Amino acid sequence: MKILVTAFDPFGGESINPALEAVKLMKNHIDGAEIVKLEIPTVFRKSIDKVAEAIIKENPDVVLSIGQAGGRFEVTPERVAINVDDARIPDNEGNQPIDVPIYEDGAPAYFTTLPVKAMVEAIRSAGLPSSLSNSAGTFVCNHIMYGVLYQIEKMGKNIRAGFIHVPFIPKQVARRPAPAPCISMVDIAKALEAAVSAIVKHDEDIVAVGGKID
Repeated sequence: MKILVTAFDPFGGESINPALEAVKLMKNHIDGAEIVKLEIPTVFRKSIDKVAEAIIKENPDVVLSIGQAGGRFEVTPERVAINVDDARIPDNEGNQPIDVPIYEDGAPAYFTTLPVKAMVEAIRSAGLPSSLSNSAGTFVCNHIMYGVLYQIEKMGKNIRAGFIHVPFIPKQVARRPAPAPCISMVDIAKALEAAVSAIVKHDEDIVAVGGKID
């Protein structure tokens, strides 16, 4: 099995992106799966194009995208991506689409094809906080999750794909007002490896409580 793991470069005035740095720390082989790592720009459309090129080149079995969600307390696999860009801040090239479809001919939403509940359980079993998220936002993280699933469908490839958001690391919150949740970079990498292990082991997701009232 080959798993393409993508992560964004720093954005929003940050000098570091914990998603990218944690991916760099991940093992190159996990439970027999080859891990191919790819840095992508925090830029609308260009990010999708770069991953699409890598899919053609690498022909992976799985595409797992990783991004930063500052303010979250947990590592959060995403359940769904929606067909809209609504950027609160500009991307790294100054683009700020508001209420724009990612693809005019795209479905309203795509659900992940990864075993996200199994991934949550694996991360928790590794001793780290995790929960299932039902919103990937409307910035470039949602954009890449939706775009990758759209491209896979258009290519007619049998590739599973999804997204994980990770919190800040300690150095990013040192001067932020409390509460400022964070997890160490080493622990984020450990959580991602646990999630990958679950992907390797589970073709179908487990049945477990993961819903939320709010």
